[in-house]
Amino acid sequence: MTIAEIAKILEAEVIVGSDLLNEEIKMGCGSDLMSDVLSFVKSEAILLTGLTNPQVVRTAEMADLAAICFVRGKKPGDETIRLAESKNIPLLTTPLPMFESCGRLWREGLAGCSEHKKSNT
Repeated sequence: MTIAEIAKILEAEVIVGSDLLNEEIKMGCGSDLMSDVLSFVKSEAILLTGLTNPQVVRTAEMADLAAICFVRGKKPGDETIRLAESKNIPLLTTPLPMFESCGRLWREGLAGCSEHKKSNT
């Protein structure tokens, strides 16, 4: 699934990375705990989160995530946006809550991290 397809499914606005909309996303994860993201999320994933601070971008870089989508209509501040631009990490925002966002993506065929792990064994 591409970032463009995800943006359409989630009725999301692209904040950063409009030149990367054709990038493939292999799986999705919803979390506000960055320690869980580092422990469980695989590369090439999109992170759905309600956190908008720069630490989210730093975590995404460390975990080799493909994109970040902020839920509940949250928008990051300028520092977070600048950091994402410098790291080439697309940022989106959706008005939907996290539960519904994850559900829509799963319904449309995007694997979760546990599903992706099973498919590789």
